[in-house]
Amino acid sequence: MLRTKIVCTIGPASRSPELLRELIANGMNVARLNFSHGTLDVHAENVERISAASAAVGRPVAILMDLQGPKLRVGEIEGDGVALTQGQEVVLTTRQIRGHQGEVPVQYPSLPQLVEPGDRILMDDGLLEVVVLSVEGGDIRTRVVTGGRLTSNKGLNLPRAHSSIPAITNKDRADVDFALAHQADWIALSFVRSGGEVLELKELIRHRCTASRLPRVVAKIEKPEAVENIEAIIAAADGIMVARGDLGIETSPEDVPLVQKMIISKCNRAGVPVITATQMLDSMIRNPRPTRAEASDVANAILDGTDALMLSGETAAGAYPLLSLQTMVRIAQRTEAEGLSSISAPVARPPVTRDIAEAVSHAACETAMHLGAAAIITPTASGQTARMVSKYRPPMPIIAVTPSPAVRRQLCLMWGVSPLLAKRTDNTDEMMTDAVSAARASGIVHPGELVVLTAGAAGSAPMSTNLIRVHVMERILAEGTGFGTHPIQGRARVLGDLLPDAADIHSSDILVVRQTTPEMIPLAERAAGLVVGAGGTGSHATQLCAELGLPAIIGVGDAVSAIKDNQTLTLDPQRGLVYEGSIRT
Repeated sequence: MLRTKIVCTIGPASRSPELLRELIANGMNVARLNFSHGTLDVHAENVERISAASAAVGRPVAILMDLQGPKLRVGEIEGDGVALTQGQEVVLTTRQIRGHQGEVPVQYPSLPQLVEPGDRILMDDGLLEVVVLSVEGGDIRTRVVTGGRLTSNKGLNLPRAHSSIPAITNKDRADVDFALAHQADWIALSFVRSGGEVLELKELIRHRCTASRLPRVVAKIEKPEAVENIEAIIAAADGIMVARGDLGIETSPEDVPLVQKMIISKCNRAGVPVITATQMLDSMIRNPRPTRAEASDVANAILDGTDALMLSGETAAGAYPLLSLQTMVRIAQRTEAEGLSSISAPVARPPVTRDIAEAVSHAACETAMHLGAAAIITPTASGQTARMVSKYRPPMPIIAVTPSPAVRRQLCLMWGVSPLLAKRTDNTDEMMTDAVSAARASGIVHPGELVVLTAGAAGSAPMSTNLIRVHVMERILAEGTGFGTHPIQGRARVLGDLLPDAADIHSSDILVVRQTTPEMIPLAERAAGLVVGAGGTGSHATQLCAELGLPAIIGVGDAVSAIKDNQTLTLDPQRGLVYEGSIRT
């Protein structure tokens, strides 16, 4: 089971219902809609298609709606653009003109106040560069450093410049209304500079949305100010995206790898999910195979501790959207197969905290590690318990069981979490039982496996994890008096009136009888254990077990009828229990 989550950007190349179903079936956990492109009508249709595809495949998918933010852009340019040549002088102007050779309009009226002679201005994702010579009113006179063809509406970046543009534009506000109306699970805020801007978006959402279905907020780190204020942003946000495209332009390409590692590390320590994004398999927009450097990039992001990997143009507009996803999944599987122990290392670091929920979540991971549990099950109403368990990167699956479809989808972004649905209950035992049943039905855990459950007890305060329970994933078939000191596993041999030859009894067989007789002694001598309906002090079964030193559960009564021939059993003599399956006791 893949622990790292995959985010796919949905665009013209991937929005068909058939391809959406293929993407979900092949590992897409989160579908990203980029509001920098496309109309709201197209995005609305995409939401419907994603939801329908998720239902058809039977797997939850979160929808992440990515706001455009205050992106600086050039204006309209005549024809197929203008050619900029090295050394040429070009005027960037706030005047309302159509761009032509020598003059290029910009869409931000205050741009002249943000730059001064000597500043660099990058355009078209950093492919073109000019340096400021002078500022005269609304005109910025520049010299071309790196040339190329500039077309309409290309992005514009001011490395190291501090912009006063509002974090949430009027377009963003309209897009937030759309996102809330279409039940977005996550909303991403672009070009974040401070924690206060994240809180501003959260306040906007709270005023326009009911508390029962609040979407979570992802802060995109793509400006130098965001890197400087990263701890405050992590504290304010529900998730972080390392948006390496604009980040590499606004800072420098050589800074990006170390900034990425720093941000992922801080998010891991805070228990905030982090997405590593941009150009992860960029060559697959055009080619059916990634470069070796791209494969290494994906693997190293996983080893750094990222919660999720994101495909952008690869799935939105590339020639190989499904193959890009399948390639990323294979790289992630191979990396996790070899590197999961290093990713899971944080579980060994106890938290320095006075928070009960934090301490209990860490203890649940430690307990699961020591017991070799098959999974950690977290009944959760808000998703908080699963998030805290995910923080410690346990090597076993985290099964989050929630009554909320929205929370289930939001948890699709959390590392290692498999979210399931169950009915709401106010009884702790019923809550635990329902969670175990949902986990069993999912096929993630199997009969006989041990699991650790952690949750807030029913009636406790919201988002208060205060309970740990260890559970064996199977029902008890019978209960009686145990003989022996160690549990045993074996195959049930249900004996009737006609006894088999002793030679047919194997050393792994557990004899199941209503009562023992002297004729059974040769069979018992060859068996691994015994389950007897009748029994009690002085009974033949008691004497037989004492003489042979045979592990047994006797006096189980009519429960012997529930045991089927050839069924796998575990006898726990110390507890006097017969379990179905081969389990750890």
